[in-house]
Amino acid sequence: MRHVRRRPVPEWVVLRIFSYQHEAEVVKSVLEGSGIEAMTIGDDCGALDPALSLVRGVRLLVAADQLERAEEILLSHPGDDPPGEPPSE
Repeated sequence: MRHVRRRPVPEWVVLRIFSYQHEAEVVKSVLEGSGIEAMTIGDDCGALDPALSLVRGVRLLVAADQLERAEEILLSHPGDDPPGEPPSE
C-alpha cells in the first residue's frame, strides 16, 4: 500500500459577510489570485430561495493562518471601502 502525504486541513475563519453570492465570489477570486485559500458558504436552499442570502448572508472564509494577509489584500485593493462586512463578534 502506498502512503500519501496529506496536507493538514486548515481551520477556516469568516473574513467577510456579503448580501449576494456574486459579491463574495468576486472577492474570493481576488484572494485566490493572490495565493490565499478561500471559500464561500451561503444558504439559499439550493438556489430555491435566494432571498435567504439577504437575511443570513454569504460568508467568505479563509484559512486562519492566512487571515492577516487576506485583510491586507482587501485593504490594499482599490475602492472606497473594503468589500463586505466584517463578522460581528
